[in-house]
Amino acid sequence: MKKAEEISVLIIYTGGTIGMVHDPKTGSLVPIDFKHITRHVPVLSNSGFNLESVSFDPVKDSSDIDPVFWVRMAEIIEHNYDNYDGFVVLHGTDTMAYSASALSFMMENLTKPVIFTGSQLPIGLLRTDGRENLITSIEIAAARENEAPVVPEVCIYFDNKLTRGNRTTKMSAEHFDAFSSPNYPPLAEAGLHLKFNYNHIKYPKEAKKLIVHKTFDNNVAILKLFPGINRNFVQAVMRTEGLRALIIETFGSGNAPTYRWFLDDIKGFIRDGGIIFNVTQCHGGSVEMGLYETSREMLAAGVVSGKDITSEASVTKLMHLLGKYKNNKDVLKHLSKSLSGEMS
Repeated sequence: MKKAEEISVLIIYTGGTIGMVHDPKTGSLVPIDFKHITRHVPVLSNSGFNLESVSFDPVKDSSDIDPVFWVRMAEIIEHNYDNYDGFVVLHGTDTMAYSASALSFMMENLTKPVIFTGSQLPIGLLRTDGRENLITSIEIAAARENEAPVVPEVCIYFDNKLTRGNRTTKMSAEHFDAFSSPNYPPLAEAGLHLKFNYNHIKYPKEAKKLIVHKTFDNNVAILKLFPGINRNFVQAVMRTEGLRALIIETFGSGNAPTYRWFLDDIKGFIRDGGIIFNVTQCHGGSVEMGLYETSREMLAAGVVSGKDITSEASVTKLMHLLGKYKNNKDVLKHLSKSLSGEMS
């Protein structure tokens, strides 16, 4: 059995609020050198774990994160996979759920924790939520039972809750409980003790070599429906050059207008080789195509149900599948299945 000091965690700082401090000369926020993180979180020096860090150079605001940087994150983990027991990715909150979802699809046969976290306030501020988020994320990444990691998944830890990364969405730009997992229970909750919900954690059936998929196709668009949506707008989206797949964010349990032109355009897009993924606009709940008349014709046209997938996971899953498979039949075969626990 490994002793605490033998358990190693790699902290990957990509950017974001958590890694910022005020520059005393200018008063502006600047990124810190995470090699000296213990200056800002002194308790880490007494954690008992072997902690090391690596940083993007330059660091990236999460609004600028795209598939290129998902590959960079995954490659850092891939290159260090055998040397560490767990990984903590520090990331801006705005697109954290996209990145966590993307890595969950990229990292096939993952058997170690990859914990995303960040903060709403810079780690250099007195009231920051970053210290607790970072400390507990490290503890979760290092947690082992029976010589195996407790949470061998890509997760997000924020404000006392650990959630599956591809089940999580950002809900608040202001509160410390910024993230929510509306359709799947937390994997762990932190109070006086860390309580793991073992029945909801995804464990590998057997240990296999990690495979990292690095090809994305971003010829994807989201069309959010609203009352009064007009045909010119819908057609402008569908006729985007190179577009291979369209996510339609529908009402309720997957419903859409029954305008004849709308259904005709959907059928035309699919007939011309496009893929349409039906994802609900609702924060919680699931698409149930065919439950109402308004979704029955979409189902008949070949629209794929996203069930209870999040918007973030739907985008990254499609980019991943389109990058992996050139044939639509292969994409469709995997699109309706749960690849990494992203939908029920």
